[in-house]
Amino acid sequence: MGGKRFTVSITGASGSAFGVAVLRRLAANENVTEVALLVSPTGKRCLADEAGLSVKDLCAISPKITHHDERNLGAAISSGSYRQDGMAIVPCSAGALGRIASGISESLVSRAADVCLKERRPLVVCLRETPLNRIHMENMLRVHDGGAIVMPIMPGFYSRPSGLEDLFDTFATRVLDQLGLSEPDSRRWTG
Repeated sequence: MGGKRFTVSITGASGSAFGVAVLRRLAANENVTEVALLVSPTGKRCLADEAGLSVKDLCAISPKITHHDERNLGAAISSGSYRQDGMAIVPCSAGALGRIASGISESLVSRAADVCLKERRPLVVCLRETPLNRIHMENMLRVHDGGAIVMPIMPGFYSRPSGLEDLFDTFATRVLDQLGLSEPDSRRWTG
């Protein structure tokens, strides 16, 4: 297969800049050759409203990035026979979480996530919702028990971030860790 392949999905929850940071870090990683990008319709709206970016802007980050329409359930990433190394949903809306927890594959986002779970590939679910109700917590437990890594967007402040970009990038480092791509980062806790 050569290099590593990953999928990044940005769904319709606040915090799209965290997803952009993960996408940038994956695209810049020398071990990564392909990044499939999925953006839900509401994710596109959040991306434009919060970051002033479009899907076209994200694809321009790197030739490694390929956008897939989330309605295309025939895309390669919808099959377990397609070899990829994991998926991160950053941010993950409560609705997307609920569909994944219930095994409802009505879009490429939920289908690609389901494939990661059934094939035992890393699936990092970065929920961005607050406050949480019991249904959210039960859905987080369901996807966890199904094999996902539940990593709510809760940035750390021990690195003394000088701005929002530092928060986004530090969080992206942690997501890449969960995908098996540990990189050196001066913002790691050293004791």
